[in-house]
Amino acid sequence: MAHTRLDSFNNSWYSPGGSFPKRLLWFVVNAVVFKTSFMPVSSAKVWLLRLFGARIGKGVVIKPCVNIKYPWMLSIGDHCWIGENVWIDNLAQVTLHNHVCLSQGALLLCGNHNYKRSSFDLIIGNITLENGAWAGARSLVCPGVTMRTESLLTAGSVAVSSLDAYGIYSGNPAVKKRERKIEDK
Repeated sequence: MAHTRLDSFNNSWYSPGGSFPKRLLWFVVNAVVFKTSFMPVSSAKVWLLRLFGARIGKGVVIKPCVNIKYPWMLSIGDHCWIGENVWIDNLAQVTLHNHVCLSQGALLLCGNHNYKRSSFDLIIGNITLENGAWAGARSLVCPGVTMRTESLLTAGSVAVSSLDAYGIYSGNPAVKKRERKIEDK
């Protein structure tokens, strides 16, 4: 039976984009402005994300202590909310359409390791949250997942595959529990 050989790990094929100085500067900006509670102003964060190549719509709210790996692989539509302690670990493209909510501590995880390979190869996948999708507090969205329009991933749940439009999903792995019904005022 084969064994994991971390000494044979090689992800030299992977490039996060951006030059080394740009990535280094973002590391500092992310640590000083985003991952702390010293800068509670969303508009300044949106400006910085755009400066580093993110595509950001209007009315975006970014709470304190948010961690974003690479802003040049991030697209956020209009009127999205990103809650405290959200981690967007975007080794690949993350796209949030309009009116998306990421509640406190949600994790969008674009990378993982291939447990079937002894070399523990890096695997990545894009993540998309369509209009009105909501990732609940401390939920986890895995690589390659699309949360379709108005889908809901409940608190603490883990999405390992794509979610149907208007579906409410719960558990680990998340399974569809019922349909989401949204009422007008």
